[in-house]
Amino acid sequence: MRDFQGYGRMPPDPQWPGGARVAISFVINFEEGAEASLSAGDAHNEKVYEVTDEVTGVPDRCMESHFEYGTKAGWWRIADALQRLGITATVSSCGLAAERSPWLIRDAVGRGHEIACHGWRWERHAHMAEAAEREAIARTVRVLAAIAGTRPVGWHTRSTPSPNTRRLLVEEGGFLYDSDDYSDDLPFFVEVQGKRHLVLPYSFDTNDMHYHQGFHRFVTARDFTDYVADAFDTLWSEGAHHPKMMSIGLHLRMIGRPGRIAGLDRAVAHMRAKGGVWFASRRHIAEHWIGRFGSVG
Repeated sequence: MRDFQGYGRMPPDPQWPGGARVAISFVINFEEGAEASLSAGDAHNEKVYEVTDEVTGVPDRCMESHFEYGTKAGWWRIADALQRLGITATVSSCGLAAERSPWLIRDAVGRGHEIACHGWRWERHAHMAEAAEREAIARTVRVLAAIAGTRPVGWHTRSTPSPNTRRLLVEEGGFLYDSDDYSDDLPFFVEVQGKRHLVLPYSFDTNDMHYHQGFHRFVTARDFTDYVADAFDTLWSEGAHHPKMMSIGLHLRMIGRPGRIAGLDRAVAHMRAKGGVWFASRRHIAEHWIGRFGSVG
């Protein structure tokens, strides 16, 4: 059943650590190697990217090499920037991407980042059969846990989840939260089969995806900075009375480009200059929320 009211005019006070007005969640989406490609035996090539040509019948090396840029160069640029800035992020990883580049997950863990689930493949779950989806969830958990050394506790589906996704996550057990929602500026609980489950909303607007996907709303590094800074300023102002949460989505092959990475540095510098901000992984935000407002399950 859809909820159009949410918290209304009086959202709960999360009492973020240090009295922060805004909790900032950076999410690095790791999808490289999990996208569709004929060379991997798929029925089609991935077509969501900066390039607009759709290649059929043969492997799309243009598309594949753009994705490969993410692991070859983009990851190091983003990871080094966040380390320099002293920020812990959530690496939302496809299971197959991690299996093909396990070194990236190990490097992320070594830097203190959370590893969360982003599906087995970079694919939509909307029409996935229940048995296939259940196995995709379990397989993603197994692979990421084996590589990272710790079981992932978060989930985010590409595009829309299926009608079964949240229930299957609860049945799988071990998840603190999912991010298959875009409806609020604060976490909230939902009931799934009589159990309490936490949702950490995500965002597509404060997201480097706008360099791509045919929109090209962001062109320069400063476009990203300006939009993210404006969003932060609004939440920071509101946070004087009602502290909020802000999600910022990053992709290796997107903001990891040399002409765009400066936008990340500038956005963080702007936030630090204003103060009243808590940079945290989604796991840390979920644990804080649960500690303040009650357990899940």
